Amino acid sequence: MERLLGLLKVRVVKGVNLAVRDMASSDPYCVLRMGNLKLKTHVIKKNVNPEWNEELTFSIAEPIIPLKVQVYDKDTFTQDDRMGDAELDVAPFIEAVKLNLEGAQDGTVLNKMQPGRQNCLSEESRIVLLDGKVSQYVCLRLRNVECGEVELQLQWVHLPGKRLFK
Repeated sequence: MERLLGLLKVRVVKGVNLAVRDMASSDPYCVLRMGNLKLKTHVIKKNVNPEWNEELTFSIAEPIIPLKVQVYDKDTFTQDDRMGDAELDVAPFIEAVKLNLEGAQDGTVLNKMQPGRQNCLSEESRIVLLDGKVSQYVCLRLRNVECGEVELQLQWVHLPGKRLFK
């Protein structure tokens, strides 16, 4: 049986240098999945550097599963074109959330994740305490496409009455 831990707010900030799928541009949107939960952003017309700045919220339960990101080009008369995908292991983020942070100062770095062959990170990502909340900014390199990155910001929302401290 799954045990609900809290909520994960994912701000889909922007896409960078996304692939062209129409004549000279693309009409991109993102689909985020965690298990059987699926949320998507709005479509931004004719832009390979879209700024969605859109917040999507997932309920998180144990076991922890990865966040999957897929980018598509919206088409009117044909099936939407794939523009790449990425995956983010949120387990280190959840582990940071479970720490007893009482007395920790704002800006405290709780964990660092390095880019590598086993992940889609394009640069170092830090899990930090920001305004009293556990946050992480990530830049994900898209796979299965010639170019493109997606930038996300994660933030944890505690549920009333839930204690996650180790």
